Amino acid sequence: METKKRKKNWIPVVTAIIRKEDQVLIGLRPDGKNLAGQWEFPGGKLEDNETPEEALKRELQEELNIDAEIGDIKLAGTHSYGETGILLLFFEVRYWQGEPKAIHHESLQWIHPEKIKTLDIPEANRKLLDKILSFL
Repeated sequence: METKKRKKNWIPVVTAIIRKEDQVLIGLRPDGKNLAGQWEFPGGKLEDNETPEEALKRELQEELNIDAEIGDIKLAGTHSYGETGILLLFFEVRYWQGEPKAIHHESLQWIHPEKIKTLDIPEANRKLLDKILSFL
């Protein structure tokens, strides 16, 4: 008798590559959250009836208290955490109003992109890091 494979649950996640001069913004995931203590690019999950751009604009307002102009999609990738698959969509953000504040994150940091390689980052980002760095 054949065993039926369980269908993987896919979660679409939008991510912002926010640049200021030659640096990029990253945030430290807070204690008590999934992947706590790891550095990530700001963003989050799509909600029902949102486009990826709408979701990212909302997430950046909630997480950083900025009003961002969402630019072009730069990269898409996938990663699996057990039964859950993550579809990552990376968008460029060059223009925003307000100064980013650590509302969701433990702290924020502007860093040179090459330094990201030395940080503890989620495996989903590590897997795509060479591609991310290629457009930074």
